[in-house]
Amino acid sequence: MAILIVDDDQDLGRLVSMRLDSEGYETLVARYAKDAFKILGLDGTADCPQVELVLLDVLLPDYSGIDACRRISSDPRTCDVPVIMMTGSNDEMHLQQAFDAGAIDYIEKPFKGMELLARIRSALRLKEEIASRKRQALELENVANQLKEANERLRQLSFHDSLTGLHNRRYFDDFLEREFKRAQRSKNAIALIMIDIDYFKRYNDRFGHQAGDECLRQIAATFALVVHRSHDLVARYGGEEFAVVLPDTNNAGGLAVAENLRSKVADLKITHPDSPFGYVTISAGVAAAVPAPDSHSHQLIELADAALYHSKRAGRNRVSVAA
Repeated sequence: MAILIVDDDQDLGRLVSMRLDSEGYETLVARYAKDAFKILGLDGTADCPQVELVLLDVLLPDYSGIDACRRISSDPRTCDVPVIMMTGSNDEMHLQQAFDAGAIDYIEKPFKGMELLARIRSALRLKEEIASRKRQALELENVANQLKEANERLRQLSFHDSLTGLHNRRYFDDFLEREFKRAQRSKNAIALIMIDIDYFKRYNDRFGHQAGDECLRQIAATFALVVHRSHDLVARYGGEEFAVVLPDTNNAGGLAVAENLRSKVADLKITHPDSPFGYVTISAGVAAAVPAPDSHSHQLIELADAALYHSKRAGRNRVSVAA
């Protein structure tokens, strides 16, 4: 990292460079602003030396030192490089312009070597402090983003069933309540399908819970393929029970979807020797209504549950619609 000295007085530039070199600083010297811009890479030059501080004369042959400072301070590539203005005048207007242009400090000519070194050290300490605070701010921002992402993952996990990947009972309750109220406002029908896997306890007893979990996953994946409208919901209600919410759907539509679900599960031909059907099947109950203003979503659940119970009493592997 080098200190760039920009001054049209070649003797002064050389003397400053020698003094700084003796203090262990690497220096670069430019007489014109255009040369300084080239060193800083502001003219598009690639692989330019890294500069950690600029000593910049207010008066240059080819460019206003104030304008040069402004260009250095405003460019994203060099905006973090501190600029100390060197001036032979203590004109307050020039000083104010220098600070407005982005200078961090100034020193009047002729200056003493120790004063120059003190100002350089002070500027470099300030630069490091600013850089440290930026790193800390960036780290805090990264931590905040990671925390936000973690919270979002937790939120998603809190609404999903870890075994099947479907939404869980908690999400189902919120979704049904929300869609039920929307149906009340819009006076549209809403359908609910309650589903139970037939003789699932016997399946678990024979094959074990790992096989039972795999069976649940296969059936859940089948449900997700069948119920594909973006505003519909398939959820694991609990254990071997599932629920499907179909907004803007009447009894006939709910029955059609439920029959399709039953048929697709049967097509899986998952062997179940302890079922009278020889393979895994489901029973379903359908309820649909245009909700009355004083009705509640739990009433729709009760109707669908009653229809499901009817399917199970009638021999299972069937769909019933609430009366």
